[in-house]
Amino acid sequence: MSASGLKTGQVPVEPVATAGKFKLTWRLLLIGLGALVLLLSVTRFFTGAEDLTSAGAINAAVALAVPIGLAGLGGLWSERAGVVNIGLEGMMILGTWAGAWGAIQFANPWAGVLAGAVGGLIGGLLHAVATVSFGVDHIISGVAINILGGGITVFLSKVTFAEMPGGGDTQSPPVPKPGVVSVPGIGGPLADLEARHWFLVSDLAGILRGLLTNVSLFTILAILLVPLTFYVLWRTAFGLRLRSCGERPVAAESLGVNVYTYKYVAVVVSGALAGLGGAFLSLVASSAYREGQTGGRGFIGLAAMIFGNWRPGGLAAGAGLFGYTDALQLRRGGESVHALLLLVAILIAAVAVYQLVRQQRTQAAIITGSAAVIVFVLFALTDSIPAQFTSVTPHITTLLVLSLAAQRLRMPAADGLPYRKGQAK
Repeated sequence: MSASGLKTGQVPVEPVATAGKFKLTWRLLLIGLGALVLLLSVTRFFTGAEDLTSAGAINAAVALAVPIGLAGLGGLWSERAGVVNIGLEGMMILGTWAGAWGAIQFANPWAGVLAGAVGGLIGGLLHAVATVSFGVDHIISGVAINILGGGITVFLSKVTFAEMPGGGDTQSPPVPKPGVVSVPGIGGPLADLEARHWFLVSDLAGILRGLLTNVSLFTILAILLVPLTFYVLWRTAFGLRLRSCGERPVAAESLGVNVYTYKYVAVVVSGALAGLGGAFLSLVASSAYREGQTGGRGFIGLAAMIFGNWRPGGLAAGAGLFGYTDALQLRRGGESVHALLLLVAILIAAVAVYQLVRQQRTQAAIITGSAAVIVFVLFALTDSIPAQFTSVTPHITTLLVLSLAAQRLRMPAADGLPYRKGQAK
């Protein structure tokens, strides 16, 4: 047995990087983040949309990105083991109810966090039993979990929350909330710099103040789960075995890996993470459980996972993008979302230049450049976006991002495929 956790001579479960292949490094990541901040500063300077880099918008974006990111992490665990999980929404719904119930029952928000994880875990266990043990189609099982999660929580609310003071058939009484923390001594100076509206300096101050002040402890826990997932799945023997079940389960079985066990573990962890995302909605993003609280965030989390190419870092970036657009439309929607059109036009134009210069794809560059011109003309000829359109900004962003990222995606080779022990290759 080699240090990697599988027998010597095993074919790697993922393609080996070839010379010249793009590889994301910390240096490139920092350059990319700096360029993004610069673009936001330029857009804010020319449009006057101060919310683009305000501390309030950044703080709200992080809070809105957390449940999406947790759902996406849940999907990542499941699909890396070869089980498609579109039941994330239902598992999140179970987590919202269980999180509120646990916090109220034990008068402790962290009991609610644990209960939310258990609620989602139960949904994940049902999905694992159906797909792994009984071979039910993964999509059908996921749809059933979504329906079941909504129905069960309606029933449970009527027999629990409706009997409590301040509760009802569709909502819980107010719940205790986890505490918030701030880096001491920086709030005031950063607020002064932000209020001056200087180019780039004030933007950096607003972003840093949003990231470092009044941050929920639950948010910090959720952020830490991203590098933890990367370490477990990509730096341990356990993670290699789990990913081999999503790539080549027959080969993994021949090397002594219990494929059923690893699939069960992955789907149960997937449910627990989605449940944590649901608990965040009822404990942090709101002051109580309410029916329909997830609002499709489980599906957006699945989209963030696909955008991230089934990797934690890309997933976190996708969740941040969706959370940011959601935060802008909730604050000063028409003005801020309209300003985003200029940013989108610049980014699409940059993609067109890259396609033309680096990839030598003239036709694709012309199409992409035309799209950039259309977006810029739309920005120039309008003053704001109607409220009817700003409310669906996160969902439109989901569709656009997935359409642009579709050509570079590589899902696990055995994702969604039926598996039975002892089957031939």
